[in-house]
Amino acid sequence: MKKGVAKDSSAQKQLTQLHFSIDSPVIRTCSVCSLTYTRGAPDDEALHRAHCARVQRGMEWGKEEEREWKSGKISVEEIESGIKLKNGTKGRIISFRADSGGKIGSKLTTLLKSVNITLSAPALAPQTLRVSKAYLFLLSSDSPTPGSHKEKIIGCVIAQRITTAMAIAPQTPPNPTQHSDDNTEANIPSKESHQSSSTLDPSDSSSITLIPIPLPTPLGISRLFVSSSHRCLGIGSRLLTAAATTFIHGCPLDPKKGEIAFSQPTGLGGKVLEKWAGGKGRVFEET
Repeated sequence: MKKGVAKDSSAQKQLTQLHFSIDSPVIRTCSVCSLTYTRGAPDDEALHRAHCARVQRGMEWGKEEEREWKSGKISVEEIESGIKLKNGTKGRIISFRADSGGKIGSKLTTLLKSVNITLSAPALAPQTLRVSKAYLFLLSSDSPTPGSHKEKIIGCVIAQRITTAMAIAPQTPPNPTQHSDDNTEANIPSKESHQSSSTLDPSDSSSITLIPIPLPTPLGISRLFVSSSHRCLGIGSRLLTAAATTFIHGCPLDPKKGEIAFSQPTGLGGKVLEKWAGGKGRVFEET
């Protein structure tokens, strides 16, 4: 009869205590790019990484897009080249129809998806894209390899043909002693336009007062975006000026004369509008 063998306690399987945590939510909203995604879902996290990179550093403009342009398949115009920015880097501005197809059109579609998410804006309707032009700022690569053509899209403006817009009311209240029959903008009933958008600063918002009288206005800016790593370099103003001077061939427009309007601006957009248009910008309603 065999003797019993005592079991070695050290040979027993080690158990691990598992913990269930409810402190961190599964759904996350990135504070940098404003995208809401599911943490732990590979597809969602890959989408977030790509989107966040575009918002911060821009989007590649490579050999395929350049080849399509040079072949004449897509009509692209170089508006300005050799632009030197405040940090010493150089770039150029190009323009093409916002409803273009091919690789260039596909690139713009991807870019606008990120722009719309960041600005909490709806997608532009096909009929709007048909009457719009895209203006892109392409930043030259610091150290391009021989034979390569790689630039970054770090700024974008979508400009469209419009007919009317409303003026922004002065910030100072009208003189209460002024007669009601004076034909001045200060006496025109106004309406408030509030917009709180999820931008790079989620607390950023704008509240402006509009004078509810449609005024003839030929050009509207429906989207303005500059990647976060390249702001305060004058890129937004450069793009806006390019649109103002070239959108209507042979007819440069002056924002300080109220000839250009913005769709409802975010807080950051409102600051650009105030500075670039000298307080004379207008606001139009997207359709």
